[in-house]
Amino acid sequence: MAQVLVIEDDPRIRPLLVRALSERGHAVDSVSRGLDGLQRAVDTRPDLVLLDLGLPDLDGVQLLSMLRAVSDVPVIVATARDDDATLVRCLDGGADDYVTKPFTPVQVEARIRAVLRRMDGARGRGGARTVVEVGGLRLDVAGRRASLDDVELELSPREFDLLRHLAERPDEVVTKRELLVEVWQQPWGGSDKTVDVHLSWLRRKLGENAAAPRYLHTVRGVGVRLSAPGPDADA
Repeated sequence: MAQVLVIEDDPRIRPLLVRALSERGHAVDSVSRGLDGLQRAVDTRPDLVLLDLGLPDLDGVQLLSMLRAVSDVPVIVATARDDDATLVRCLDGGADDYVTKPFTPVQVEARIRAVLRRMDGARGRGGARTVVEVGGLRLDVAGRRASLDDVELELSPREFDLLRHLAERPDEVVTKRELLVEVWQQPWGGSDKTVDVHLSWLRRKLGENAAAPRYLHTVRGVGVRLSAPGPDADA
């Protein structure tokens, strides 16, 4: 069972979600306004937030940014906007997943399970602190911290998950399809642009670019590979 905060202003959808999630064993709280949701998230520290983008007092993407400034709670965005630009903005802003309207309670419940399962695994069970190292790159999986050459990297939750997935498979070419399934939990497929955008941000934070890679190497038509720089690589 998880404590879920629903931020949804539609008076038809909100009670249906609350009832459906409660029947599936979750403790559900709900609000209809963005700023109320932000305050409730800070006060009650829910396990997950289900956030509607079309709120009456605040744009949902703006609220997501405000929420990310004060909390790392997993967020699933619910939106009627299915254009790539909006979805990429949400993912870049720190959303962990999204559902597009109209959706069913079964679909929402599946996304909740997937996100919580991924977050639970990332935190590490039993308090064990797992460390992944590739060259000068070091990831503390349990603490969700990453550093490069002893300098801490400021990564979004999604960037960390992406880097971790690649770092746990060093020198292996990982397809974008696999990344969408394993990192974004999208077995039905998704946009390659989502992966490309996050890889671009990740490269920038690693101090490289696609034309001059050090760690992240694109294999055209196949996917991406994370490898330690060779001895002749620029420092």
